[in-house]
Amino acid sequence: MTQAARVYGGSLYDLAASEQKTEEIREQLAVVRKLFYENPDYLRLLSEPSVPVKERTGLIEEAFGSDADRYLVSFMKLLCERGLIREFGGCCDEFTRKYNIDNNIAEAVVTSAVPLSESQKKALTEKLSAVSGKKVSLSLKTDPRVLAGIRVEIEGKQLDGTVSGRLSGIARRLDDIVL
Repeated sequence: MTQAARVYGGSLYDLAASEQKTEEIREQLAVVRKLFYENPDYLRLLSEPSVPVKERTGLIEEAFGSDADRYLVSFMKLLCERGLIREFGGCCDEFTRKYNIDNNIAEAVVTSAVPLSESQKKALTEKLSAVSGKKVSLSLKTDPRVLAGIRVEIEGKQLDGTVSGRLSGIARRLDDIVL
């Protein structure tokens, strides 16, 4: 994440917090980010210097003006005017980071070989909440290379309970044995 994304995303969060709109704007940021991801040509158009700034900001107003919060629309226009619209994803990350800190939320990325059932997700969320002392938001990934078990990344720590992780550990120990 760039310094600009930290500053702008943090400033948007501070504004949303002062207006008690953090939840609403956080949800809308996620929707807009997904739209930008699914339509990279639109994001390219918004950052194209050969298109006048007034036209680009008009496109933002036309697309989001009636549906999104005014602060968010103004924020996107500001990024567009300053040539920073490509930093939108980083701004979303910073907004979410500050939101999580203020709301005592830890994000956990869980990787498993097969999708987890609802009961497994619930049990894992409860266990991670008890361990971290925070509310936990799970992001789930599947990767058949883990073979079995799960790998959890939470607050900069990695908990590896996968078969592939254990096999790697055994291989390292075998390499350390001197014959």
